[in-house]
Amino acid sequence: MNHDRELSRRRFLRRTAEAVVAGAAVSSMSNLAAVAQVGGKRTFKVALIGCGGRGKGALRDHHDAIKYLNEKLGWNLETEVVALADWFANKADGAAEAFGVPKDRCFVGADAYRKAIDAGPDIVLMGQPPAFRPLHFEVAIEAGKHVFFEKPSAVDPPGIRQVIQAGEKAKEQGLSVVAGTQRRHQENYNRQVREIREGARGRIMGGRVAWNAWHFFAKSPVNPASIDDFVGSWKVWVELSGDHICEQHVHNLDIANWFLDAHPISAGGFGGRARRPAGNMYDFFSVDFEYPDGVHIHSMCRQITDCWRWVGEEFTFEKDTPEGYEPQSPDPYAEVGYHKTSKVSEHVHLLHAIVNEKPINEARSVAWATGAAILGRESAYTGQRITWEEMFEDPAKKPEFYDLQLKPTAEDFETGEVTIPEEGVVRIPGVVAK
Repeated sequence: MNHDRELSRRRFLRRTAEAVVAGAAVSSMSNLAAVAQVGGKRTFKVALIGCGGRGKGALRDHHDAIKYLNEKLGWNLETEVVALADWFANKADGAAEAFGVPKDRCFVGADAYRKAIDAGPDIVLMGQPPAFRPLHFEVAIEAGKHVFFEKPSAVDPPGIRQVIQAGEKAKEQGLSVVAGTQRRHQENYNRQVREIREGARGRIMGGRVAWNAWHFFAKSPVNPASIDDFVGSWKVWVELSGDHICEQHVHNLDIANWFLDAHPISAGGFGGRARRPAGNMYDFFSVDFEYPDGVHIHSMCRQITDCWRWVGEEFTFEKDTPEGYEPQSPDPYAEVGYHKTSKVSEHVHLLHAIVNEKPINEARSVAWATGAAILGRESAYTGQRITWEEMFEDPAKKPEFYDLQLKPTAEDFETGEVTIPEEGVVRIPGVVAK
């Protein structure tokens, strides 16, 4: 046998096979990926559900992400807003004016989200109140849309399970889902996670996470006389926001989950209401979360002015990171990098994933973070230590936790069967809610 000839033949066959694979990869790329990567123009059709401050902020962030990608990678992408949806006409109209969208693309009312999804977007941005997100997310995924949706992802256990289930369907369809837990799109947090996964710091022994800030939201009673009043003041109602442990503190709880690569297995906590004048939320929470391997994380959050403030996360590690240590594992966002604003980076990474047909899916992670917040909230409301299994996994263990559904639900708003909660009536630990 002529070994040189055989070697040449093998090289030829290998290179031919590589070329075939590469050609197949190119041919399997969507028009979106192909056009974007050769510099041609591609338009993303976008729908926004929830046109308040955060919704409009998400749309601005999306536009900034398009600009960032075009400048950094030489792409030629643009956005066309095909639909705006909100409960209130003035908010939809305000967004239309701000972004130059025709008024005939504005949809209003409880079913506005369905009309926006039906308008043919590629991507749906969601900034509506948290109570509506599980249903709206599910409908968007069923329609085959990529989704950015704000945190928290739900307000009760059925909503958490709904988000997780829809997230699994998104994976099956190759859809990308990014949530508003923006720390996952910051370079410093991603570096820390790489160090932890590589064992550079040893195991996490314990820690604390917090969102202790000043008073937010209404400074006087809302006295809702209509459904519009109720929806308009959603931030102060547990049924719509999940309480501030969900609405804000979810960011810090997400970091605990992410660093530990797990959700809590149980929670026991307390909280109360001393100064808040509106709605039915607590002012503060203090929760002990138990994670696998006996790790405990202390969670605290408070919204009271003129008190100590601290927002952040601190962990005790088994050892210090070696001096000069450089993570060996690749940065998941190395190719596209990070925008200076993490809320823009969320959209940069979403769009980059869609263009390159390498889906990212944060449905489970944001559901776990929100689930941790709900677990802590209900432990404080009831005065009981509650397990994750009881609340989210096993319907037979404690149905009062597993089946807990806050009313009115998103579906109730569509049917008109909405009962407005009584203002100032809050949960009392040790007393069974009626």
